[in-house]
Amino acid sequence: MKTVNFTELRKNLRSYLDVVINDADTVVISRENGTAAVIISMDEYNAIKETEYIMQSPATMEAIRRAADELDRGETVRQEDGETVEDFLARI
Repeated sequence: MKTVNFTELRKNLRSYLDVVINDADTVVISRENGTAAVIISMDEYNAIKETEYIMQSPATMEAIRRAADELDRGETVRQEDGETVEDFLARI
């Protein structure tokens, strides 16, 4: 994460946007009054929105919790070498 003031951002906007997009970094723009804003890539924004959407579903969150509990208990099934995904899913 990089933090810059507005003047620095304005001088080098293209390079900061390149960092955000190409390096998946975040740029925080600090202002004199103590407030701040954040620049993130569209990919990062979409990932955040998708996560918010998933987390709004109680059923999905419960399924994730159950799966995490199964992992914690060691209740996993291994896909055999050379086994197709379709065959694996049919077996479990």
